[in-house]
Amino acid sequence: MSDALLAAYDAVLFDLDGTVYHGTRVIPGAPETVRAAREHGTPVRFVTNNASKAPDEVVAHLTGLGMPAGTDEVHTSAQAGVQLLKERLDPGAEVLVVGTESLAAEVTQAGLTPVRENVAGVQAVVQGHSPDNTWAALAEACLAIRAGALWVACNVDATLPSERGLLPGNGSMVAALRTATDVEPLVAGKPQPLLFDTAARSAGAERPLVVGDRLDTDIAGAVAAGIDSLVVLSGVATPKQLIEAIPAERATYLARDLTALTEAVEDLRIGPRPGWTVTTEGGVLAATGDGDELDLLRALCHTAWETGVTELHGDAEARLGGS
Repeated sequence: MSDALLAAYDAVLFDLDGTVYHGTRVIPGAPETVRAAREHGTPVRFVTNNASKAPDEVVAHLTGLGMPAGTDEVHTSAQAGVQLLKERLDPGAEVLVVGTESLAAEVTQAGLTPVRENVAGVQAVVQGHSPDNTWAALAEACLAIRAGALWVACNVDATLPSERGLLPGNGSMVAALRTATDVEPLVAGKPQPLLFDTAARSAGAERPLVVGDRLDTDIAGAVAAGIDSLVVLSGVATPKQLIEAIPAERATYLARDLTALTEAVEDLRIGPRPGWTVTTEGGVLAATGDGDELDLLRALCHTAWETGVTELHGDAEARLGGS
């Protein structure tokens, strides 16, 4: 275990949707991996952009999936969003809530006043994911934002992983309001570094590791916070996206899923890999050799990021299963 990835860091910050579970279905091996981290003495934190559940609801969900946790180990974009509001508003200020009752409860706990209609005096709008968000709720928010209310989006994830596939996320609803108001929201969740910074501080960590499945939120948030990251292929990220990743969305390590935390550090690092040679002749990425396809992807990402060449030769694409 001494050479394992989790042993190289003093905390592990897990994304949830697409990394630890898909809705009600746990990622195989996730409970055992979280338990291994705890047994090693490595603090774990669960950092989610999903603002629809309160920390105790997240704990109940994790416990039901075989991963007992404490509310102090859960950090949500709802908490981050309300923190931004609290820093900018006077106590008792009215905040129009577009989201779940748990988001409204976070507003109340912060000493602010949640409302559901654009009444006179509304000073801010906070928007988080809820399967019950309606056109009417968006209309109230639209009026408030157009009248000058501060607009905080808990997150801007366009999609939400589920056991049925990708579903519309809070970012899709945020996009509707952005179109209707010509206003940009203040974003609280990933890829902003606030959630990761807060989670790392709560664990007393100086060298944490982020584990996530989305380049534009999990990995970008880690880069923004100056934290190493492991990108997993159990959720949204695809080989093609990894190869084409911009510098702000490039992970340190790559694995099929979070169970790789118990594997050796150097086996997971994105970079040149034994058994594979990658070239860019003709302006395409071509690979020769033999071995693990994830090692091939690690080597391809390294060369693509170094050279800017991202188009795959047909043979390399076939070896990755069509990306």
